[in-house]
Amino acid sequence: MPQPALPPSAAATADPEPSGTRAREMDDEDLVEELLATVNSARAYSEFRRTQRKECHNLLRWLQLILPLLEELRDSAPRLTDDAYRRLTLLGRALSAARRLLRSCNDGSKIFLALESEAVLGRFRAVYEKMNSALDGMPYAELAISDEVTEQVELMNAQLMRCKKRTDTQDIELSMDLMVILQNNKDEERNADGAILDRLASKLELQMLPDLRAETVAIKKLINERNGQHADSTKQIIELLHKFKAIAGIDEKNVLGSEVFVTKSLDKCPSLMIPDDFLCPITLEIMTDPVIVASGQTYERRSIQKWLDSGERTCPKMRQPLAHLSLAPNYALKNLILQWCDKHKVELQRREPEPVAEQDGHPREDIPSLVEALSSIHPDVQRKAAKKVRMLSKESPENRALIVGNGGIPALIGLLAYPDKKVQENTVTSLLNLSIDHGNKLLITKGGAIPLIIEILRNGSAEGQENSAATLFSLSMLDENKATIGTLGGIAPLVELLTNGTVRGKKDATTAIFNLILNQQNKVRATQAGIVPALMKVIDDRSLGMVDEALSIFLLLSSHPTCLGEIGTTPFVEKLVQLIKEGTPKNKECALSVLLELGSKKQTLLVHALRFGLHEHLSQIAKTGTSRAQRKANSLIQIAKKCY
Repeated sequence: MPQPALPPSAAATADPEPSGTRAREMDDEDLVEELLATVNSARAYSEFRRTQRKECHNLLRWLQLILPLLEELRDSAPRLTDDAYRRLTLLGRALSAARRLLRSCNDGSKIFLALESEAVLGRFRAVYEKMNSALDGMPYAELAISDEVTEQVELMNAQLMRCKKRTDTQDIELSMDLMVILQNNKDEERNADGAILDRLASKLELQMLPDLRAETVAIKKLINERNGQHADSTKQIIELLHKFKAIAGIDEKNVLGSEVFVTKSLDKCPSLMIPDDFLCPITLEIMTDPVIVASGQTYERRSIQKWLDSGERTCPKMRQPLAHLSLAPNYALKNLILQWCDKHKVELQRREPEPVAEQDGHPREDIPSLVEALSSIHPDVQRKAAKKVRMLSKESPENRALIVGNGGIPALIGLLAYPDKKVQENTVTSLLNLSIDHGNKLLITKGGAIPLIIEILRNGSAEGQENSAATLFSLSMLDENKATIGTLGGIAPLVELLTNGTVRGKKDATTAIFNLILNQQNKVRATQAGIVPALMKVIDDRSLGMVDEALSIFLLLSSHPTCLGEIGTTPFVEKLVQLIKEGTPKNKECALSVLLELGSKKQTLLVHALRFGLHEHLSQIAKTGTSRAQRKANSLIQIAKKCY
């Protein structure tokens, strides 16, 4: 069950140790049977959210290794001493915490678990510490445990000890993507964030309708559990769900707003479940006007009509092409829904009729003719066509499919070298809009667009440079393109844009550079191009609001030996300490992460930070900082002890 995590230190000590003199709550055999039941019920979970999947499988492996110990205890049924009973009771608490954590990662909100990945990792650390404390000093001999099982459990316990001390395994790419998307910057004529959303949806496995439906249910449960607390975090989770549903083609404004009003008597019976067949697969709300589509599936009329009006020609649930677009009323289901609502005193909200959609600001264009006009011998015709394609490529998946299907990508690539900078700007923005679809990234790359986009990045208009950077970012979602863009010289003009571009240009350059330096060779290229002084200026200019992004790039660069030499300077360390002292909570988290990376590799840098006043701030953050900041601060405190 999703819940905000305690800091590792607090979580580890939340349960007081049972006293040896305290009366035993159950007899020895029942205690062992309960431990076995807890392990077996925890092992029943096998599917986990992607962001925690590795940790869950590690934890399951360790639970599997504990089973032989418990089975031998059950079979031999020794008389438990007070010490053995105490340790097994502690082990029971650790196993119960492990089961709760595995359940959270099995059916909790994927978005919540991604946003709170640091806190959830802290919960794993707390479980490891509890298991380690319970097993450390277990009296195996007096319990008549075999040598083989004893060696196995002691080896596992040594692994748990190492795991407690393990440094961060945060997915920094995921963290950066979330940071960019939650800034919620919108642009009316380009899909700059579409590529990031697409990657996030893929990472979190929230692309298909059944997954989005399950996520909505998980978020509703989370909201109920929070009971009005953590309002800002809940708002972020709902906003992200809206975005994921939008890119999946589900048009709805109030995903979690209840369309159902329940009486007080029903509100007191939370166990009452609405039958799945009564819920529209798109909105997950009780249907008031169910209709059947060609695939045989039933949807709420207004929801499926919006789906079809957006240009979709497939069944949202089955993902199969629809033989026709007729909608047949499902009277039988509607009667069942009305009967159920009457029986359970559930009132359906009466909706206002859907307003007739207004015409777009421009008439529907003949896309094949527009694509043909891109290759016209008349410059005015080309200019107008490029501008219209830019607008249409932003509007809908159907438009993008028609543009690509009629040869739009080669035609647009042919215009990238056009001498008119406004045409270049419209053309590269059109390619940016088209590139949000994965298959189009391949077509754009194979068409030879990357060197031409880099040229616009160097010499185009201000908006052309911004959108070229955003396009390179989108194309770099393909790993092979990261190396290609670096080899073709794309890093240096991005660093130049970061240094001298507009505010939006700097932001576009930052996200592109971050993605590109996930490639090791590009880290060196970025350093040689002057990324370090450029990022220093970004940190100094707080009005840009890009400190966290700059520190995230520094964190990536600091993992490379060549880059470490340029980053690992005392002035930079002093800048980090200043951010730890005066920055926002997120600034402090990011600065602590970079300092931990630097201090782990060059202790002299940490010594300088301590002399510059770091220690007093570490102690404060370790007590009052965010969960992630506390963990970083405690890790630095442990390393600092070795420096004295």
